[in-house]
Amino acid sequence: MPSRLPIQDIFAGLVTSIGTAIRYWFHYTLVAFAWLGVVPLTACRIYKCLFTGSVSSLLTLPLDILSTENLLADCLQGCFVVTCTLCAFISLVWLREQIVHGGAPQWLEQNQQQPLNGVGQQNEAAVNGGVENAVLDQPANPAAENVVVGENPEIQEEQVDEEEEDNEDEEDAAVEDAADANNGAQDDMNWNALEWDRAAEELTWERMLGLDGSLVFLEHVFWVVSLNTLFILVFAFCPYHIGHFSIVGLGFEEYVQASHFEGLITTIVGYVLLAVTLIVCHGLAALVKFQRSRRLLGVCYIVVKVSLLVVVEIGVFPLICGWWLDICSLEMFDATLKDRELSFQSAPGTTMFLHWLVGMVYVFYFASFILLLREVLRPGVLWFLRNLNDPDFNPVQEMIHLPIYRHLRRFILSVIVFGSIVLLMLWLPIRIIKYLLPNFLPYNVMLYSDAPVSELSLELLLLQVVLPALLEQGHTRQWLKGLVRAWTVTAGYLLDLHSYLLGDQEENENNANQQPNNQHARNNNAIPVVGEGLHAAHQAILQQGGPVGFQPYRRPLKFPLRIFLLIVFMCITLLIASLICLTLPVFAGRWLMSFWTGTAKIHELYTAACGLYVCWLTIRAVTVLVAWMPQGRRVIFQKVKEWSLMIMKTLIVAILLAGVVPLLLGLLFELVIVAPLRVPLDQTPLFYPWQDWALGVLHAKIIAAITLMGPQWWLKTVIEQVYANGIRNIDLHFIIRKLAAPVISVLLLSLCVPYIIASGVVPLLGVTAEMQNLVQRRIYPFLLMVVVLMGILSFQVRQFKRLYEHIKNDKYLVGQRLVNYERKSGKPGTSTTPPQSSQE
Repeated sequence: MPSRLPIQDIFAGLVTSIGTAIRYWFHYTLVAFAWLGVVPLTACRIYKCLFTGSVSSLLTLPLDILSTENLLADCLQGCFVVTCTLCAFISLVWLREQIVHGGAPQWLEQNQQQPLNGVGQQNEAAVNGGVENAVLDQPANPAAENVVVGENPEIQEEQVDEEEEDNEDEEDAAVEDAADANNGAQDDMNWNALEWDRAAEELTWERMLGLDGSLVFLEHVFWVVSLNTLFILVFAFCPYHIGHFSIVGLGFEEYVQASHFEGLITTIVGYVLLAVTLIVCHGLAALVKFQRSRRLLGVCYIVVKVSLLVVVEIGVFPLICGWWLDICSLEMFDATLKDRELSFQSAPGTTMFLHWLVGMVYVFYFASFILLLREVLRPGVLWFLRNLNDPDFNPVQEMIHLPIYRHLRRFILSVIVFGSIVLLMLWLPIRIIKYLLPNFLPYNVMLYSDAPVSELSLELLLLQVVLPALLEQGHTRQWLKGLVRAWTVTAGYLLDLHSYLLGDQEENENNANQQPNNQHARNNNAIPVVGEGLHAAHQAILQQGGPVGFQPYRRPLKFPLRIFLLIVFMCITLLIASLICLTLPVFAGRWLMSFWTGTAKIHELYTAACGLYVCWLTIRAVTVLVAWMPQGRRVIFQKVKEWSLMIMKTLIVAILLAGVVPLLLGLLFELVIVAPLRVPLDQTPLFYPWQDWALGVLHAKIIAAITLMGPQWWLKTVIEQVYANGIRNIDLHFIIRKLAAPVISVLLLSLCVPYIIASGVVPLLGVTAEMQNLVQRRIYPFLLMVVVLMGILSFQVRQFKRLYEHIKNDKYLVGQRLVNYERKSGKPGTSTTPPQSSQE
């Protein structure tokens, strides 16, 4: 092997590598063009063609697909269309799995059970009567009466074949023919309309998308375009036009157009009419005994029904809650319904989305509070609410099996309950606050440009510092749970409902022995506990929720009156809690902000967040002191000393890592990116340290997250060690020496070196003032460009070295020998181990 490669070898290796890179570049360009260009563009153009409403658009569709107008906008819209169709396809397949594994509704299978029962009776007669009766076309197939409707016909055939083999010595040719005919009839009745062929197991994402280097993905592109067109036609075009013709026929076209969501409302109306049509056709098919058509129509109705229920529960219900919350809180923000109408007219989509988002948050926290109540209250108290933690609870199965009127009743009850809670905890407290504190409301939610503190900075401070630190603490939930338990114990002893709310202590201790007895009693349809009506109502509402936890309780005298007083006490408590939450944090936040901003008005979201955080810190300090009280004065002083030292260390670390580092990082970002882009050369840039610090906090969090997700290096190791130590085991010396000092040094060098060059070295060269100004304004992005270029060059040098070694090894390397080297011990008779070799 030569010490240096010849030029021609290096050139040949470079040409080969460039050719391979060009081939891969062409292939991946074709893949990107197909999936990011052809598929979404075709979907968008076909979608527009179908919803144009003219025949000429169908004739010009090929030319429209090849058109180069609005390529970017159409591609983006096409990506949305493809995403929707893909989600619809995945949802349809998943729903099919739910129907297959969870079982179809009884009304879908009841007509199929009658012929099977007749066949089973004939089989029983054939078995009892012997082989003679089997000759008269009565199939001797005892396995047929155990067939489950909807099973795989192949499994049923295997069962029948096994039964025939066991009775082979007793049956003749006529019996076998009759059994085959019976199997054919069963297969016809057990035909599953959703038995689709599955994709091949060896198909991977790389092969499907074309990332493996093959051209098989072109076929997949064709099928995706075809499937996308089919789904647009079936799930969008047909329902929309059914709803459109119906709305026009009924004369509601003007009302639908005034809603600003004509397409969505029309499509939903089309789906409703389609569901009605499907259930009517299903009844007619069952009447004329068309089994395959009946089952297909029933399955299609289930798909449409589940889709509409999902839209209602996930879309409509949170939207209603969001609007009701807004309407009940208008006086809190000094707004009117006219203002909301104007905002809706100006931006209907944004307004509806924000109200839906608020409603979703409200529903989520309500459900979280119900889960917390279940941890405190006796099992069975909340019999009227579904248990989301129940492993047997499956909302999709309920959508499939329960009738529409049950879902409609649940929806109305949910709207009443959620709406009443909003009235109790929002509208009524606002009226009381306006009566008792006339100057407290309305909340200030307007942005003022003349405020001395930037709203953007406060928003970043709130979202990145205050709220995460508050929400990441586990004490808040424990406090709330403790308050709920204390209220429950108080109410239970005041109203003699302790057994009903929390259960009896002796029954809790013997709960393990009582659960089997209760389960046995439920299996025998007998509930030997007081409160039979509540449990029966619970079972009636859930129906398919599986076994529900229920603990017996002692029923006192005048039980309905006590329950009514409990509800009144609960409403009063919720009202008082709402009054405190609406006033105390804002009072504290306004008082604290007044020291900072004076008389300037601040967004109440920030004052409320600041006050809430201060209240949380106060409660936390009080609870810690109360926990230390029983340990004595010496222990308290020792704890106070330890915590004071820890707080001092934390403050020093916070000043360095949450103060100095974000400030330097934000200032560097301002000099490198923001100022060169926003400020012309003939103007002087102004820097705001507060805004730079707020932006630096955001950038520091992003950099820390990327570092923790990246490869292992010294900064990641140090950050992980700091996280592992936590606040209680904080190591100030380690943080300063390993983290703060290196990071601050790098940032200071990045800030100071360009400034010294621009302000100290360049004027000594005797250049003009314009050139000095140009150097001062552009030296930071210029040095960033130099660093990036040096990094790219370093990477290319390493790649060239790897290529050089690869070319040398491919051309000259014959083999490699692995030798076990041992040092000579100096003792006589020492021999070396024979070398081991391996060829590549």
